[in-house]
Amino acid sequence: MISQWRLRAAFAARLSEMYGQEVPAYTTLVDVSREVNEDVLRARGADAERLGSIGRVTAERHGAIRVGTPDELRQVARVFAALGMHPVGFYDLREAAASAVPVVSTAFRPVDGEELARNPFRVFTSMLTPADPRFFDADLRSRLETFLAGRELFPAKLLALADRAAAERELPEADAERFLRLAVHAFELSPEPVEAAWYETLERISAVAADIGGVRSTHINHLTPRVLDIDELYRRMTERGIEMIDTIQGPPKWRGPDVLLRQTSFRALAEPRAHRTPDGSVVSGALRVRFGEVEARGIALTREGRALYDRLLTLVDQRAADHPEADRGDLARAVWERHMPGTERELAAQGLAYFTYRVAPGRPRDGSRPPADLGALVERGWVRAEPIVYEDFLPRSAAGIFQSNLSGEGTRNNDHEGTAYDAGWLSEAIGHEVLDPYALYEQQQNRSLARVAGELELDGTLR
Repeated sequence: MISQWRLRAAFAARLSEMYGQEVPAYTTLVDVSREVNEDVLRARGADAERLGSIGRVTAERHGAIRVGTPDELRQVARVFAALGMHPVGFYDLREAAASAVPVVSTAFRPVDGEELARNPFRVFTSMLTPADPRFFDADLRSRLETFLAGRELFPAKLLALADRAAAERELPEADAERFLRLAVHAFELSPEPVEAAWYETLERISAVAADIGGVRSTHINHLTPRVLDIDELYRRMTERGIEMIDTIQGPPKWRGPDVLLRQTSFRALAEPRAHRTPDGSVVSGALRVRFGEVEARGIALTREGRALYDRLLTLVDQRAADHPEADRGDLARAVWERHMPGTERELAAQGLAYFTYRVAPGRPRDGSRPPADLGALVERGWVRAEPIVYEDFLPRSAAGIFQSNLSGEGTRNNDHEGTAYDAGWLSEAIGHEVLDPYALYEQQQNRSLARVAGELELDGTLR
């Protein structure tokens, strides 16, 4: 019997192998990531593994896919449930992007700490929003919805095996092999010719809309290894002649703790795709839709910490607008140095980041009672704080990556009011609760505090 986490690990590995064959520059990205991680580990020793063992970091991937309808997203949820992956977080990229990115998203991932440690594979999954009149008028919406209703992304056999794996939390080896083969095939780039006129119609609205609704299949849009020094990776990739996007999205490089998520990518490549012209003939063509992303993960911030992060982003935007000649990275670094706490201890003390806590093995043995205050427990060496890794995504960064790899800005009519979507709507649409990432981090932190209180025989709740 093959357990869910082994299914998940095998699926991630096979997807990576398939994507490397289809997009060779991705293999270069993985190789350079591994080289950087090995160099950082040699230089920094145990500190390099503070946010995850080198084994986890090396194996870690996230993928991204795009679908067109709630029904398709519901089927995606069934496939990932087989792998022990749950929808976490709601991201509205329509509001995070200046250009036309008409999608809302969630991320499927493990939620249990032990499962994340075994294999933290996650898939950022976006759904098109044909009902939003800012992008699609009534006629185009009708045509698009008809087109989407007439395609099948996932065969019935795959979904049946997925439901069995989700219910039983394992599959017999032969069925596991069938499931993996069908699942990987479902995310391969289809050789079927693209209907050129229809694709171009959608592309005028948004390149993302064309990639989702202009073809009869879905595919992995990018796969993302994790790296311990993303600035060094960016430099080495550029040295190898790989064209990178202009910036690293997310927090700046600075002297303090790494928080949340930093991302960058190489630019989408022109890939050969057959095109069917209006007269029915098939001609050679090319599309730019797939790219290679890389990420560096930091500490998960609390709601208060995230609010501070968002305020600092706004402040950087203002400074950049006031000083267009200045380097944005330098401006951001100066803002961070002034306003963001410079140590993990300060982040914890101010309630800005999530940590797990454990009783220190070398705690004081002088017969004194431990203090009942968490800050004092850490300060006096009774308890150690270990940062919780941010496992999720940033909508502005995701939109920034999407925008950097688009063939054009698209069109957006802001005279119309956008259609409302939220986590509740998405939960109902896919038949699975979209989990709140803050609640997951808080539960992890609170469980560790309860263990500390029990071990030290403290009354009450530590905060």
